Order: sequence, then structure tokens, then C-alpha cells
Amino acid sequence: MSNTNTAPELTVIGPDTRIKGEMFFEKSARILGQFEGKIIAQGEVQIGNGAECNAAVEAQRIVVDGKVSGPIAAHDRLTLTENAEVQGDITAGTLVVAEGASFVGNCTVGPRAQEILQSSPNASVTKPTITTEPKGTIGKTTDLTPPWAQQTAGNVA
Repeated sequence: MSNTNTAPELTVIGPDTRIKGEMFFEKSARILGQFEGKIIAQGEVQIGNGAECNAAVEAQRIVVDGKVSGPIAAHDRLTLTENAEVQGDITAGTLVVAEGASFVGNCTVGPRAQEILQSSPNASVTKPTITTEPKGTIGKTTDLTPPWAQQTAGNVA
């Protein structure tokens, strides 16, 4: 049986998921839960409505419909929807901002941004090019420490 489905591959991180660390996607990803760390994709990263990312995010295309605290590097296009809340520096080839979106940070967009992204030693998006750490979380602070680590942390002298 031949697979004629030509839809792009998409990894989904569900709304009930919390992840801390680094994630690399060869294709595209949709984040619906909470993530802290670094996200890199060769395709598109979608930060869904209700998602909270305290992360550095880099991809060809990025769509933010949730909260991101940290630097964003979109080699092609960055889209901030009306629900987007971004706190961090942005570098993008093209920036689309819907009415109602919130953005606090510095922004480099257009041909100069393309030059910056292409002149980086890792311009192919196969390795991280973001060197700054994520900034503080937007809104509430979420403790992502597992329960077993919280219990032992109080017993350490």
C-alpha cells in the first residue's frame, strides 16, 4: 500500500506535558504544553495557545500563539498571533504581528536579519545558533522540579 499523504511531519508536545532540556526536530513541531530550555527545528515550530515556553527557539518558520520568554530566531518567517506573548529578542527574515500580540524585547527583521542568521557558523539550523539564555518566565512561575527531587532537596545539608 502506497502512502500518498504529503502532509509535513509534525511532532506534537501535548498540553499535559512539561519538558526541561533541549529538543531538536528534523521536521516541524507543535508545542502545546510547558517547555524550558532550547528548541531547534529544521521546519516550523508552533507554540500553541496555552503553551508556555521559557526557551530559546530557532527554526525556519515560527508561529507563536502562546507565551515565549527567551530569544527567537526565525530564518524565514516569525508570526505572532493575537494571543502571542513574547518576552525576548527576535531575529527574523519576515515578521508578522497580529493586533493584540504582546512583544517586549529587541527586534532585527529583514535583510539585515537574514545576513545575521546566514553568517552565523550554524546557519543550516542543524546546530544551535542561539547563545543567550532564556529570560524569566512570563506571568506565573512554574516549578518544573519533579516531586522526588523536591523531597530530597529539603533534606540536603
